[in-house]
Amino acid sequence: MLIDSHCHLDRINLDRYDGKLANAIAAANERGIQQMLCIGVSLDNIQTVIDIAQAHPCVFASVGVHPCDVKDGTATAEQLIQWASQTKVVALGETGLDYHYETESKELQHESFAMHLDVGKKIGLPVVVHTREAKADTLALIKEHGSLESSGVLHCFTEDWEMAKAALDLNYYISISGIVTFKNAEQIREVVRNMPIDRLLIETDSPYLAPIPYRGKPNEPKYVYEVAQFVADLKGMSIEKLGEHTCENFYRLFSKAKQYLPQ
Repeated sequence: MLIDSHCHLDRINLDRYDGKLANAIAAANERGIQQMLCIGVSLDNIQTVIDIAQAHPCVFASVGVHPCDVKDGTATAEQLIQWASQTKVVALGETGLDYHYETESKELQHESFAMHLDVGKKIGLPVVVHTREAKADTLALIKEHGSLESSGVLHCFTEDWEMAKAALDLNYYISISGIVTFKNAEQIREVVRNMPIDRLLIETDSPYLAPIPYRGKPNEPKYVYEVAQFVADLKGMSIEKLGEHTCENFYRLFSKAKQYLPQ
C-alpha cells in the first residue's frame, strides 16, 4: 500500500477520466495507492478541497494558504480553526515561504506562516510546509512558532541534507516528490540516502512535477508509484517495505487521519 501525501486533486487533468475525479482516484487505487492528502492553497479553494475529501473515503484534506497566494488574501486564525474542525481535515497548510517566485510579499508570508504554525500548535495538527530559497527563515519560524509534538512536513523537498537534518531535529518529516527522479536531482537523492526511514514520506504534488518517465506530462496520484519505486531503490529495499514504512509515517504524523479509516 502507498499513500500520496501531497496532491492537488482539484487541479489535476481529468480528460482521460471522462471528467470524473472518482475515476482518477480509482486508477490510483488500482496501483496500490490507497490514500491521498488533498491540499488547500488559497481562500478560494479550501472548501473545495474539504468537499473532495468528504466525498471520497480514501482522501483526506489539509487547509491553508500557500505563500504564493497570500497577496490575494490570507486566512485568520479563527478561519483556520473553523476549517480544521471539519470532517476529514487532518493538517494545516500548504503554508511556508517562497522567495523564488514571491519576493515582494515576504512580510505577508512570514505573518501567514507564523499564524499557521501557532494554530497548529494550539489545536495539535501538523503543518504542511512549502519552502523555496528561504532555508534560514523557514527553520527560524518553525523554531519560534512550531510544535515539537504535532510538528509537520517539508513537502516536495528540494534542499540539501543540512536543511533536512535541521528539520529532523525539529521533529519534522521530509516528503519526496517526482523531482527525485530528474537527472539533475543528485542533491535530493543524497538526502534520501541519508534519511532515517521513519521520517520519510512520498508524494506527487500533482498535477505538477510528474516523475520520469512521465516528466512534462500532467501528474496525478497514481504516479506516486514511480516515486516510491525510485526511492525504494535508493534505500535498497523493496517497494512493499517502503510502502509499509511511509504509510506508518503518514499516520504517525497525520494521526487524525486514523479515525477516518474504514473499520
